[in-house]
Amino acid sequence: GVQALLRKLQSLVEVPGRLRRWAAPGAEPARALRCYARARAVLRHYRHLPSFRAIEDESHAIMADLAQHLRARLRDDTLDPKELTECVEMLLQLEEPPEELCEEFLSHAGARLEAELAVLEAELPPADPSGTAATPPPASDILDFVDRGSSAFVGNLCLLAASYRSLFEGRPGAGDGRLEAFAAALTTRYFALLERRLALERGLGDTSLLVRALDRFHRRLRALLELLPAAGAEAGAALVARAARERVDRYLRALQTFFLGCLGDVRQALAAPRPPGKEGPGLPDLLATLASSVLGQLKAVLAYVQLFTAKDVAFASLPYFRGEFCVEAVREGLVVAFVRWLCRTARGFADGPAERGAPAAPPALLLLLARLCLDYESTTISYILTLTDEQFPPQDTGPAVTPGPALCAEARGAAQRLLDHYVQVQGAAVAQMLRKSVETRDWLGTVEPRNVRAVMKRVVEDITAIDVQVGQLFEEGVRRAQSSDSSRRAFSVYSSSRAPGRYAPSYTPSAPMDTHLLSNIQKLFSERIDIFSPVEFNKVSVLTGIIKISLKTLLECVRLRTLGRFGLQQVQVDGHYLQLYLWRFAADERVVQGLLDEVAASAAHRCLDPVPMEHSVVELICERG
Repeated sequence: GVQALLRKLQSLVEVPGRLRRWAAPGAEPARALRCYARARAVLRHYRHLPSFRAIEDESHAIMADLAQHLRARLRDDTLDPKELTECVEMLLQLEEPPEELCEEFLSHAGARLEAELAVLEAELPPADPSGTAATPPPASDILDFVDRGSSAFVGNLCLLAASYRSLFEGRPGAGDGRLEAFAAALTTRYFALLERRLALERGLGDTSLLVRALDRFHRRLRALLELLPAAGAEAGAALVARAARERVDRYLRALQTFFLGCLGDVRQALAAPRPPGKEGPGLPDLLATLASSVLGQLKAVLAYVQLFTAKDVAFASLPYFRGEFCVEAVREGLVVAFVRWLCRTARGFADGPAERGAPAAPPALLLLLARLCLDYESTTISYILTLTDEQFPPQDTGPAVTPGPALCAEARGAAQRLLDHYVQVQGAAVAQMLRKSVETRDWLGTVEPRNVRAVMKRVVEDITAIDVQVGQLFEEGVRRAQSSDSSRRAFSVYSSSRAPGRYAPSYTPSAPMDTHLLSNIQKLFSERIDIFSPVEFNKVSVLTGIIKISLKTLLECVRLRTLGRFGLQQVQVDGHYLQLYLWRFAADERVVQGLLDEVAASAAHRCLDPVPMEHSVVELICERG
C-alpha cells in the first residue's frame, strides 16, 4: 500500500513536467488535457497543503498558457472544420466561457462558408437589373455548379451544424437559436446564387441534366434540414418548383416558335414557283406534315417534362410535383395554353388586320388552317388531353382543369372563322373581276353580242379551281335534289326561278310590262338568300358561299349602270353562260338561278330599250363559247 501511494504521489509531482512537455506548441495538447483532467480533482482536494497548492498553481498556469495558444489558433483562417472542432472542444475542457467560444466558432466557420459562396458567385456574371447587358455563357454546366455547391458549401454547413450540436448542446448561453439564424442567413444567400445560375439556363439545353442537378440539390438540402429544420425547407422546395415551372414555360415558347416555323414552311411551299410539268406537294400532304410535326414535337416535350416527376427523382415526392405541377404547370400551362395559342394564331389570319406592307395570307393557307383546327376539334385535342392525364395524373382534390369540350369549341370556332374568311377572300377575288368588267364597259354603245365575255370564262375557271382546292381537304357535302334540265333552263329577264312552281309556272308576259314591279312581286314568294351566312365544313357549302358573293356583286354593279339593247343582251348571254356551269357547284341550284334572274331583271330595269335576245340564239352563243 505504501508503494502504491508513493507512486501516486510521484505521478502528481510529475504532472507539471508532463503538462509542459505535451502543451508545448506542436506537441500533444489533447494528452495534456487528459493528464490535467485526471490530476485536477486530487489537486483541488488537497489544495490546503502547500506542496499540493504549488503543483496545482503551476499546472493551472501551464493550462492558461495552453488556452491562450488555443485561442490564438482559433483565429487562424487556415483551420479546417475538423481542427476547428478539436480546438473549441479543448477550450471547453479548459472551462472557457461557452458563449464566447460559440461566437468565435460561428464566426470562424462563417468566414469559411462565405469564402465558398464567393467562389460560386465569382462564376456568375454581375447582376444586371435592367436586363439589357448581354450575359456570357456560364463557365460550367448546372450539374457541376450544384455539385460543387453541395459538396463544399452544403456539406461543410452540415458538418458545422453537427459539430455545433455536439459541442454546445445543453451548455448555457449557446442554445438560444444562434445556429438556426446563422444557417438560415447563409442558405438564403446560397439559394439566391443558385437562382441566378438557373436564370442563365436560357435555352432548353439538356433537361435531364437540369433534373439531376435539382435532384442532387434537393437531396443535400434534405440532409441539412434533418439537422436544421429551420434552415429554409420552404425556400428550397420553392426554388426547385420555380426552376421546373420556368423550364415548362420555355418549352411552351419553343412549341410556339416551332409551330410558326412550320407555318412559314407551309407558306413557302404554297408560294414556291413550280416548273412546268412538275407539281408541288398537295394540300393534304402539307396538312399531314404540319399536323404530325406539331403533334410529334408536343409529345417529345411531354416526355422531357415527365423527367421532373420520375420515380427516382427525390423532389418528385413534394406535394407541388404530385398535384399542382401536373395540373397547373403541364396540363393547363403547357398543353391547354399551347392549343389555345394555336387556335388564336390560326384565327388571327382571319381576324387581325395585316400589317402595312405585309403580304396577306394566301387563301390555301386559310383553308389548311381551318382543316387543322377542325381536326383538332374532332380528334387531336381529346388525344392530347388523354395522353397528358396518363403521364401526369391529376389528383382528385386538385385544382379545376379546362374541360376538353371547351377546348374543342374554341378550335371549332377558329375553324369556322377561317373558313368564313376563306369564302369572303375568294368571293371578293371573283367579285373584283366581275366588278371591273362591268364598270369598265360601255353598256350603252356596245355592239350586238356574238360571244360570251372572257371574264365569264375566267370566273368559271376560277370557281372550278377553287372547287378542286377545297375538295382536297373537305368532304363533298349534301346537295339539294336537282332538276334534270338544270343546265338547259331558260334564262329570262322576265321570270324568276325562285318563285315556287305553283305560283309562277314559267310565266312569260305577252305584252311589255313593268319588269321591276313583277320582280318585286315575285320576291314576296321567294326564299331570302343570305349572302354572308356562315358556311358548313364541306365543299358544296364553301362553293355556294363564294358563288353567292360573286353574283351578288354582279347584281349590285349592274344596278348602277345604264344599258342599251345590246348591253342587256350581253348580260343575258353572260348570265346564261354562268348558269350553264355554276349550278353544279352550289348546294341548291335555285340560289344560282335566283341571283342570275335578279341580275337579268335589274339589267332590264336599267335598260333604255329592253328587247331581250331569243333564247335559242343565247344558247347557240354559249355553246359556241
